[in-house]
Amino acid sequence: MKKSASRRTFLKTAASAGAFSLAAPYVKTSHSAGSLSLGIWDHWVPGVNKVLENICKEWGDANGVEVNIDFITSIGNKLLLTAQAETRAKTGHDVYSLPTYYTSMFRRSLVPVDEVVTDIIAAHGPLAPSAYFLSQLDGAWLSAPSPTASPNLCSVSRLDLYKEHAHIDLTEIFPPNPNRDPELVNAWTYESFLQATAKLAAAGHPFGAAITPTPDGTNWLAATFSAYGAEFVNREGEVTVNSDEVRNLLEYMSRLTQHMPDSVYAWDDASNNRFMIAGTGSAAINPPSIWAVSNRDMPAVAEQLWHHDLPSGPKGRFRPDAPFFWGIWDFSENISAGKDLLRYVANKTVVDQLVDASQGFDIPVILSHQKTNDIWARSGPPTGTLYNYPVRGDEKAIPAGYPAPPELASQIAIQGLYGNLVARVTQGGETFDDAISWAENELEGIMRG
Repeated sequence: MKKSASRRTFLKTAASAGAFSLAAPYVKTSHSAGSLSLGIWDHWVPGVNKVLENICKEWGDANGVEVNIDFITSIGNKLLLTAQAETRAKTGHDVYSLPTYYTSMFRRSLVPVDEVVTDIIAAHGPLAPSAYFLSQLDGAWLSAPSPTASPNLCSVSRLDLYKEHAHIDLTEIFPPNPNRDPELVNAWTYESFLQATAKLAAAGHPFGAAITPTPDGTNWLAATFSAYGAEFVNREGEVTVNSDEVRNLLEYMSRLTQHMPDSVYAWDDASNNRFMIAGTGSAAINPPSIWAVSNRDMPAVAEQLWHHDLPSGPKGRFRPDAPFFWGIWDFSENISAGKDLLRYVANKTVVDQLVDASQGFDIPVILSHQKTNDIWARSGPPTGTLYNYPVRGDEKAIPAGYPAPPELASQIAIQGLYGNLVARVTQGGETFDDAISWAENELEGIMRG
C-alpha cells in the first residue's frame, strides 16, 4: 500500500534543487510518499511536456515520491475516453487533467480539494471568473488550477493576406498595446468579418474552423452563438434553443460557410493548425499553437500571424474560454501526495516556466500569474503578435454551453451540439426548424439522463 502524505511545509533543503523549486510559504508537500501517476493532456506546443515532466519529477525526487506521467492526446477524444474508462473501472491514474467541463462531468469520482484551492487563493489571489463556475460545484472545490493549458481561443489571422485581399490592417484595429481606437474595434463585427472572408476566399485563402463535435469546433461556435444571443439552455436550466436568436445565428452561418472549405465538417483539433501552417488559410480561431509550430517549421508563415479579438455580434463580443484543471480520482491510493502536488504546481515560479515553455499558449487560471507575465507583449516575430491573445478589450470570456448550469453546459459541449446543429443546416440542408427540433430532442434526452 502506498504511504499517505502529510501536509508538512516543504523542506527548506528543496530550495537548492534548482529552477523548479518553490518559494511560496503556503505550499505543503510530501516525502517518502510512495508513487503518484498522472494522466495529463498532451500539449500542442512542442517542448512543454518535457518541462512539466521535469518539474513534477524534481518535486517527486525532493519528496520521495515516484512520479510517472502519461501524456494523453485530446485528438479523437482520447483524453475523455480514458477518463471515462478509469472512473468506471475505479483504477488508473491518481491525478488527471480536467479540461473545462470535465470537473462537472466526473464530479462523483473526484476528491474535494477545498484546502488546496483555499491555500492557492490565499497565497496568490483570485482565480479567473470561469474557474468558480466550472470547478467549485455543490459547495466544494473539486479541482485545482492546471499549470498548463487553459487557453483562450482568439482569431489567428494572416496580416499579409488581409492587407492584400481585404485591404484591412489588423494591427491598426488591434495594436500590441492598450491604445485601441474604439471606432475601429466597434466596426469589427461578424458582418464585416464575413465581407473580408468572402474576399479572401475568392483569392484562394478561406477562413477555416471546425464544424464538428470536437473541442475546437464547439468552442468557437459557442462564442459565435453567444454573440448572437443564441442559447441551447438558459441559466435557469430551461431549453431555449427554439428562438429567433438561434435562427439568426443559423442564417449567419449559412452565409459564412459558403466561404469556408468543405473539409471543415470532418476536421479534428489539429486540422486548423495544418490548414494555417500550410499557408492555405487566411484565418482560424485557435490558441497560439499555430504560431508556435509555424515559428519552428514555417517561419515565413509565423511572421505574418496576428492574434486578436473575435468579431462582435448583436449581443456583444465573446471569447471562447477553455480553462484546465487538475483533479484527484477518489480511487487514488495517494490522495495526500496528489494534493501536495496540486499546491506545488500553482506556484508562480512553476507556472511562469510553463507559460514560457508554451510560448504564451498557456494563460494561467490564477489571475496574478497572468497579470505579472509579460510574455505576450514580448513574443514574436512579429513583435506583439500575442499581445491580444489574453483578453484585452470588451470581449467576455465564456466556456462552451454558457449560460446553462454546469451540469447541462458540460453535456451541451461534450455532446457536440453546436457543431452538429450548424452542420445539419449548412451541410445537411435541413430547415432551421427541423434542425432546432432535433436539438430540442437531444436536450430533452440529456435532461432525462
